Amino acid sequence: MARDRAGLRTSPRGLALIALVPLGFLAVFFVWPVVAILRLGLREGGVLDTLASPDVWQLVGFTVAQAAGATAVSIVAGLPVAFLLARTRLPGLGLVRVIILVPFVLPSVVVGLAFRALLPDGGVWAIILANASFNVAVVARTVAGLWTHLDRRAEDAARALGASRPRTFTGVTLPALAPAIGSAAAVVFLFCATSFGVVLILGGARLKTLETEIYLRTVELLDLSGAAALSLLQLGAVVAALSIGAVMRRRRETALRLRGQAESARRPAGGEWWVVAAAFAVVVALLVPVATLVARSFQSGLDGYRALTGIGYEGSLDISGFDAARNSLAAATDATLIAVTLGTMASVVLVSLARNRVRYVEVVDTAFMLPLGVSAVTVGFGYLITLDLLPGDLRTSAALVPLAQALVVTPLVIRIMLPVLRSIDERLRQAAATLGAGPWRVWREVDVPMAGRSLGTAAAFGFVVALGEFGATSFLARPDTATLPVAIARLVSRPGELNNEMAYAACTLLIVVTVAVVAVVERVRVPVGEF
Repeated sequence: MARDRAGLRTSPRGLALIALVPLGFLAVFFVWPVVAILRLGLREGGVLDTLASPDVWQLVGFTVAQAAGATAVSIVAGLPVAFLLARTRLPGLGLVRVIILVPFVLPSVVVGLAFRALLPDGGVWAIILANASFNVAVVARTVAGLWTHLDRRAEDAARALGASRPRTFTGVTLPALAPAIGSAAAVVFLFCATSFGVVLILGGARLKTLETEIYLRTVELLDLSGAAALSLLQLGAVVAALSIGAVMRRRRETALRLRGQAESARRPAGGEWWVVAAAFAVVVALLVPVATLVARSFQSGLDGYRALTGIGYEGSLDISGFDAARNSLAAATDATLIAVTLGTMASVVLVSLARNRVRYVEVVDTAFMLPLGVSAVTVGFGYLITLDLLPGDLRTSAALVPLAQALVVTPLVIRIMLPVLRSIDERLRQAAATLGAGPWRVWREVDVPMAGRSLGTAAAFGFVVALGEFGATSFLARPDTATLPVAIARLVSRPGELNNEMAYAACTLLIVVTVAVVAVVERVRVPVGEF
């Protein structure tokens, strides 16, 4: 029996049983399909030829370049917002938190269409700006969490010694924030490098990343060896990004422990108002594409919304827009229930391993995060190859879409639940144990009540993410089970003004749902995860 720092005896067998469920799900619905498609591609040969092609390395170069550019823009835009959230006490900060978080949880196809409405010609900068808008919230919230705890006395001392505000920031504040910035940058780069819907809509046939090229080779060209080679490259990049992110996250957590209590916020002084102005400019900039899309949906009055009762111009859809919305709601509900269950179990395992100071806890954490970065197309195609071997042949089952969505949502649930479970005062757990409560009762009576609101937050965000999931769903959904994001992508790829009007109207509906959920979460005031 192992003993954690709170003095509670933790059963290795019980911990193993809890871990078996999320790890088993990960093995069956992620590792097995991915390994199967890679083995199939490698067996067919041609991988070395693919990797030797100059076109492939140009593709890699563009993927890395646009991800690096979007990451840089996210950091530059996110730092002033982080200062606003961490160091100021101004009216409307709750609204700021909602606005910056909305793009992060909006469906990628909606963000892509919003920027296409704003920048009809698309192009590299449209992709970079769209991906950056996704991730400003990651930078702002991650950096603000550490910035809140920085001791102002070091900055005041530098100013007293004659350092200017820029010099104080670059010489004192920025080095102290480095762990949080590095943690956020690793995750943002990962999200941008594996972006699918944004690149598909804004890049078209001209600009492709590894993710969209894997889709093209798998779905249209049936080039499994080429898709396998590209998936191997992408998987290597994902593991590297996740490993860097884990190291930087650990440094950020160490810095937070060393900093202690949070500094009280106050009104900005002197030159700080320029930073506040820059932060509000970023917030307004995030609103512009979304507002443009919503305005575009009403350009012809309510025609687009009325058309959602039909199947589009010349039968572009096999079901009506409202049927697609019902499919989305049903699949997202099922996916959320699965993901919350698995994510909570995984969080319990990770916290227990950390309390028992198990060395491989970061390896397990990284394993749970892998589905965030591996091509959804690779996973989806792997399902079609492997799942016929399971009882009932899930390949033709309506359950396949929520299972794939749960795979994407579970890491988000883990990132929301982990910091809350870690922050529970171990003295409360120790007191419960002293009074005779066993490990299971301690979890039930202490941990679960304190993590309850975060569990609700995880469920809410999991729902909106599943509602807008596009990558895996676009590959797995049958025409009669298409979700709203899949229907939007099909509408914008077909001719006819009616199709465009329907797509913009459907996007607006998704925006309304997303804003409502984010506003409720902000009202509850539960931290939205760690990155």
